[in-house]
Amino acid sequence: MIVTPAEETDDRAALALARDLVGGPVDAIEPLRGGRNARVFCVAAGGERFALKLFPPPAADGRDRLATEVAALRLMQGAGITTVARVIATDPARHGALLSWLDGEPIGAPSDADVDAAAAFLAALHAMRASAPARAFGRSAAEACLSGREVERQIRARLAALLALEARELASFLHAAFTPALAASLARAEQALADAGLDFATPLPQERQSLVPADFGFHNCLRGADGRLNFLDFEYFGWDDPVKLTADMLHHPGTPLSSLQAARLRAAALRIYGGDRAFAPRLAALYPLFGLRWVLILLNEFLPERWQRRVAAGEAAAWDDAKARQLARARDLLATLAPLPEAAHG
Repeated sequence: MIVTPAEETDDRAALALARDLVGGPVDAIEPLRGGRNARVFCVAAGGERFALKLFPPPAADGRDRLATEVAALRLMQGAGITTVARVIATDPARHGALLSWLDGEPIGAPSDADVDAAAAFLAALHAMRASAPARAFGRSAAEACLSGREVERQIRARLAALLALEARELASFLHAAFTPALAASLARAEQALADAGLDFATPLPQERQSLVPADFGFHNCLRGADGRLNFLDFEYFGWDDPVKLTADMLHHPGTPLSSLQAARLRAAALRIYGGDRAFAPRLAALYPLFGLRWVLILLNEFLPERWQRRVAAGEAAAWDDAKARQLARARDLLATLAPLPEAAHG
């Protein structure tokens, strides 16, 4: 592996921060690959291991991912959830947090038990939504989608940003394949919601929202030696329509589910969030739009600012190679978008 001078500088800064947050000598520090936005290090000190997570500075929209993750972890810890890291110390000025170490292996192919464990975790989050600490958690989830109109707005904003790049092959795909699919899906979604007596543009009221770990999926889980799942990465945590969370998990291209597992997950979501009678029709109507949103998310590598964030987090691929790879993935996803899976029973 080739280490650049910038990475060497970052590693020295991480070591200095680790020493300060540990409050003493550090025996070893090792950068971990795989993070797409933040940099993560394994820190050994005093016979223990910790995770040091370095975040980019707060975004132009004001979202502070360090503050969000720390607040989310403390909220879950206070609610007795033990399958997430504990916050040991933070340094907002240097955008870093020292967390307890979670042992486990990445999940390549989720099992039925993994689907059930993820659903149990989401149920625990949903159950605590009425508590005073949860109500005091005033952050919306990143890119929350509280109406069909907001889903449409986000899709169109992503589409406009990509078209502004004037990349010929990308623009050809977006104009010829994506835009017609979007128009058809929008028309169907509006009609489906109208048929269910719901409005495409009206935001979901607070009492029907839930606390969700946005960008949640099996890519953010570790399976421990005992088979238990631990859950990672809560920098996008907050209030949202659980329809978005459910649709994102079903669509997520990083760890695809089998058709039976997708049905199992949908059934679990209906049990967890079905106290809201409009949850099922909202999910059915908006599910295709979230699939199209994922097609555009796969194309983030085309955006220079997003690519720089990937590089800062340790991305090793050449930019042209990454863009070609992601355009191929976007084509494949658009061509294979499937209807909402039927919920499994029993």
